[in-house]
Amino acid sequence: MRAKIYITQPVAESALQRLRTIADVEFNSDPLHIPSVEELISAVKRCDILYCLLHDRVTKAVIEANPSLKAIVSTAITPANIDTVTATARGIPVTVIPASLLNDATADLAWALLMAVARRVAEADRMARAGTIPGSQSSYFEGAGVSGKTLGLLGVGGVGREMAARARGYKMQTLYHDPRRLSAADEAELRLTWVGFDELFSRSDFLSLHVALNPATQRLVDARTLALMKPSAFLINTARGPIVDEQALIVALQGRTIAGAGLDVFATEPDIDARLLALPNVVATAHMGSAVRELREVMAHIVVDNISAVLEGQQAPNCWNPGVYAQSRRTV
Repeated sequence: MRAKIYITQPVAESALQRLRTIADVEFNSDPLHIPSVEELISAVKRCDILYCLLHDRVTKAVIEANPSLKAIVSTAITPANIDTVTATARGIPVTVIPASLLNDATADLAWALLMAVARRVAEADRMARAGTIPGSQSSYFEGAGVSGKTLGLLGVGGVGREMAARARGYKMQTLYHDPRRLSAADEAELRLTWVGFDELFSRSDFLSLHVALNPATQRLVDARTLALMKPSAFLINTARGPIVDEQALIVALQGRTIAGAGLDVFATEPDIDARLLALPNVVATAHMGSAVRELREVMAHIVVDNISAVLEGQQAPNCWNPGVYAQSRRTV
């Protein structure tokens, strides 16, 4: 009997074609609809493998809805919305994708947000569409320059390094803070200067966040650190929403104690605090760091590779909880 796979939203057609050669495939065809927990429970009851996206909430109830569930395969780098404890306890492998895949795409989006909020692109676009053109040399849309300014990077993993590479083209001084300081050779190659945590906030004209979300980084950017920033400085976040104390950020933006923010991630996704969206000094996008057509196709094929391994009785190449395989060997 062929395995049954449920996919929570549309994915690349070439990946679907591969999947259909090895399994029966059902999927939610609406890219604007995120299945609820109740919908996932219903789907899991009739599938062998759940193929989910970053935003899907795969709870204990979802996992336990099918005692025969073979795997949960995800396009996330870190399965933060999957109850991996329950999955592991039940011997269910959870798969992810390699973080390095998203380095360029996420850095590109971070840079787009930086430019858009500094030069007030979104504001100008809205007014142009409404028919208001203040004139090519009007002071109305004066914003902040980017070239020659100071970029601060909180975290220099793959995305942070790509941000540093882009900053060179804009003749920026690039500062960074990371608990694991780079070697002198790497700092020289990337033209990075290490500074202390507080100094990064106080000196940066643009502060871009590139740290992983974990208990230590929850609300790492809070009222105290935001108060260290220049009134002319901008915060850019393409990492994870809960890294920032969003209530403190709203206060800082409303009071103009910082100049603005470019945000692709939010504390309460998929919902966004209406106060953020009402602020003209905020550019917001819908957690779309990986939204590049050819990249998404590569991501989908990696998920298919993981599914193929599971169906062949092999260890999935991108397994988050590989201990389930040792666990199954002990019970044989």
